[in-house]
Amino acid sequence: MKLGIVPNISKSNIVIVVLELIKKLTENNISYLISNQLLNLDDSSITKIDKSVFADNKKLYADSDIIVSIGGDGTMLTTAYEARDYATPLAGVNFGKLGFLAEFEISNIDGLINDIKTKNYIIEDRMVLEAKLKGNGDDLLYAINDIVIDKGRWPKMIELTIKIDNDYVSKFSADGVIIATPTGSTGYSLSANGPIVTPNSDVITINPISPHTLTMRPLIIPSDQKIEISINSPDSKAQINCDGQRVNLFDQPVTLEVYKSENPVKLIHSKSTSYFEILRKKLFWGIDSRKPSN
Repeated sequence: MKLGIVPNISKSNIVIVVLELIKKLTENNISYLISNQLLNLDDSSITKIDKSVFADNKKLYADSDIIVSIGGDGTMLTTAYEARDYATPLAGVNFGKLGFLAEFEISNIDGLINDIKTKNYIIEDRMVLEAKLKGNGDDLLYAINDIVIDKGRWPKMIELTIKIDNDYVSKFSADGVIIATPTGSTGYSLSANGPIVTPNSDVITINPISPHTLTMRPLIIPSDQKIEISINSPDSKAQINCDGQRVNLFDQPVTLEVYKSENPVKLIHSKSTSYFEILRKKLFWGIDSRKPSN
């Protein structure tokens, strides 16, 4: 078993966390590689790490049995995107805020190591979305959470026309629309009043952002259907972003085709924790805010 460690080097004290992790891995006779991006930090503590375990990310993704992403959900999404051409499963250590994807807390690294040693985990195939401009397959977009079309710098609403498998759905004005996977249902889509969808659901959510027509509501469709969205905005550019990280500007007019990728992302999920337990913990379900905390 070899772990590939990909830390978010923008996090303070990240070197301390990595040192603690590799100490525990050594104690448990688990080999590892570390992203050589860590070497970019001006931290003398890095000299405590054997230089032979550093590798560029491509080698790390290819040679590891499990990739361990240390950061938050954003770090997980970045790592998953970079490792998209590999079938290596990812485990996330939450060193951020909410942590839906990075379900192992930084305070419980021992739990992660124990789960890996005892194989107390399952590998979940999480849906990935791909998209391309109609008539132009050169610009292939990729998202684990969501693909968002929004008004960008234009101050007013934009007009969107949606078809599903060439079947006309609606034309409406809004600030944009979110096309979300079940994994992404607890991200931006949830903030825009979208539904929470369990990760094993084979569906795609189409969620308008502040539509001018109040009856325009989120729509859930089977994942084998193709979504076609035409964008009409007075702005010269159409703005499309993936996972809130990669922003794309395209000359208008633009028609975007969105569909389920044939290659899912593989995430490590502990058998000791259920998805609904994560929801209760992260979203504070069942907690009465009227009662004072102890």
